[in-house]
Amino acid sequence: MKNIQILFGAAIIALGFTSCKDEKQENAQKKIDSYVAYVDSVKNVAADDLKADWKAVDAEYDRRAAEAEAALADLKDNTAATEKINTSKTKYEEFKNEMTTVFAPPAPSPKQQLRNALFGEGKIGDDMNFDWVNAKNIHSVYQQFVHTVEDNKDKYSREDWDEVKLMYEALDSRKNTVEKEGLTAEDNRKIAGLKIKFAPMYTVNRMGAKSEENKDAKK
Repeated sequence: MKNIQILFGAAIIALGFTSCKDEKQENAQKKIDSYVAYVDSVKNVAADDLKADWKAVDAEYDRRAAEAEAALADLKDNTAATEKINTSKTKYEEFKNEMTTVFAPPAPSPKQQLRNALFGEGKIGDDMNFDWVNAKNIHSVYQQFVHTVEDNKDKYSREDWDEVKLMYEALDSRKNTVEKEGLTAEDNRKIAGLKIKFAPMYTVNRMGAKSEENKDAKK
């Protein structure tokens, strides 16, 4: 945060270098120079510091940019000032796009992408914690799982099917606990139907995926 405070202060340095004829024009020029100086200062801050305070940095940019744009009306000849503002605006937008890429979280692994598809974004991580599955939602969890597998069965590799089986067994294990916590007979019946649908789909398609991989290996 200290670096960000220095950043905010750095732009103020520009305020001492204006020489306009009247106070209104002088203040307008100060706001424009302050905006330009701020954009230049942002680029000198370490990415880690920017990430920690990016919302504050971006909000301050918006404030200074709005002031600079409004100040143009107070200049008799604002051609040069307009060009300065546009140049800084382009510079900042390019830098912001660059930082957005830097700040973006890493893409999830293929295994995590598969888990996200089966259960929902971020529901199951490396800890394989199924505590969020309860008597009220377990039927819908099975539904999403089985329907997702059905929709993608022709795309899964053998390794994908192994992961699907691992997740299915973990969900079944959670069901054993949930059955003692108020799972209704109706939901239990519906889940049984989904399990009957999943079993042959898994067996046939995993065998098919393995056969395809063996063919590719021979080629």
